[in-house]
Amino acid sequence: MAWNYGVIPFQQEGKVVKFYCSNAANEILIKEDLEIITGREIQLQAIDPEQLKRYLGKFYRRSGSENNQKSSKKTSGDKNDFLLRIIHEARTLGSSDIHIEIYEEVARVRIRIDGHLVEKYKIDKSEYPEVVNKIKIESDLNISEKRLPQDGRLHFEDFDVRVSILPTLHGEKIVLRILARDASQVDLNKLGFEDFEKVNYLEGVKKPNGIVLISGPTGSGKTTTLYATLKMLNEEKRNIVTVEDPIEYTLMGINQVQLKESIGLTFTSALRSFLRQDPDVIMLGEIRDSETAQMAIRAALTGHLVLSTIHTNSAWGTISRLIDMGVPSYLLASTINTSVAQRLVRVLCPHCKKEEELNQSLLPKEYRNKGLTTHHVPCGCDACHYTGYKGRKAMYEVINIDVELSDKIKEEDLKVDGLLKDRGIEKIHEKAYKLLREGTTSLEEVYALLTNI
Repeated sequence: MAWNYGVIPFQQEGKVVKFYCSNAANEILIKEDLEIITGREIQLQAIDPEQLKRYLGKFYRRSGSENNQKSSKKTSGDKNDFLLRIIHEARTLGSSDIHIEIYEEVARVRIRIDGHLVEKYKIDKSEYPEVVNKIKIESDLNISEKRLPQDGRLHFEDFDVRVSILPTLHGEKIVLRILARDASQVDLNKLGFEDFEKVNYLEGVKKPNGIVLISGPTGSGKTTTLYATLKMLNEEKRNIVTVEDPIEYTLMGINQVQLKESIGLTFTSALRSFLRQDPDVIMLGEIRDSETAQMAIRAALTGHLVLSTIHTNSAWGTISRLIDMGVPSYLLASTINTSVAQRLVRVLCPHCKKEEELNQSLLPKEYRNKGLTTHHVPCGCDACHYTGYKGRKAMYEVINIDVELSDKIKEEDLKVDGLLKDRGIEKIHEKAYKLLREGTTSLEEVYALLTNI
């Protein structure tokens, strides 16, 4: 209806509702129709048609809404339930998280699309407690507890939603993380590895023992890469065990353990138990501390293949991080197979991206006057929900630890830029610059990566 009339409501004062409309709209007829439809007095305010179209594209989807209720919840809730609506809208948009938060005057709902939060709804402060209680009831949490954080889960037919509730100054903030249950569709061939990188990566994971580490910030796709690897390794002849926090995918044939630090089930304690379970492949959700790192090294030394993630800025930076954690360099040199760094960057929407002249002062100083005179910028259209971006692309930096690099680790001589260049290994910042030069993404999207040399 909003698209049909070319209007969008922006304010309500008593019985008066104010709508934005197009400059060229027939205001008298629209006003009469809207007053009949809403039963309220209507005031129209003309704005630029292009801006109105952006608002409509952002807040009202024209397609996909008829499928919003296909995965019905196993709990109560009717078709018009607000909670179900935002969850299914987030699924339709390919979102990973929903943030529901309250401030002094208003509450809002934001959805993370391609790694960035986009505001979708505002909620009256008086209605916010009802939304919180609804979520708590559906996820079996204590509705009377408002002072402590709580964690729960919502179950749908083909996916789960992890619920995290945090007390804040003005009320409780809720984050809903959408988790795909089934990893059967995750495919290593479709993640974005270049052929050369994929060969190097597979060389590391196909060894019978050793460690393969994937580094990158939260939300860079590390878990997806690990599960694509586990899916490839998942054969009848292998015993695969994982410990994760949380379990984001399930995969038939793999034994998965949910971390529970409150009862003493930590990465380290789980790893000790795993070694008595005759595993061939062990996946640790993350190496967070020295003790876990030491246990992972011990597991690799005793003939197991260990896959895990770690937070570092580059593939080679993982080596120095583990040495800083107290892992002896001679043990690290003999156990680490492959180190991978991973990032996700948003891809400019091909329908609306625009080429502009590039002001050299906008580039980091290392990249100025390198011949890049134009760049592409996001504009926003109906195809990309007026964000200017459509989808994301993975970038990988894969280092196979050969004999020469192993000797460098053993000697703790970590200045190896020349050796990596000789092997044709492109660093993340070099790949980011290439995507900028090709017009695949924007300067705004890769600026932080370009400065991280």
